[in-house]
Amino acid sequence: MLDSTDEQIKKALITITIEKILLEMGKPVLDKFTKKLYTNYNCYIPDCFDHPEYLSQVLKEMYGNSSKTLVSEIMADLEEFSEQKPIANFIKVICN
Repeated sequence: MLDSTDEQIKKALITITIEKILLEMGKPVLDKFTKKLYTNYNCYIPDCFDHPEYLSQVLKEMYGNSSKTLVSEIMADLEEFSEQKPIANFIKVICN
């Protein structure tokens, strides 16, 4: 039986949340974001848990001030987990 660590669970939560928000805009949006994230930082969506500044920067590059709407949607999806320190830190970074 495989046991997941708390960090792995939080990383999966962040990954699913980001993918869900972007997929709501359409698969091409998710694909473009994923490609830009890899091109700029040589990483994938799960890496945004450890580097939320990557998420923030790519969203700003793609959507400018409109990225704030996407960040708000991500925050709303994570609200029930926002008291957990790693999630709170993630939210704090993407809000800046």
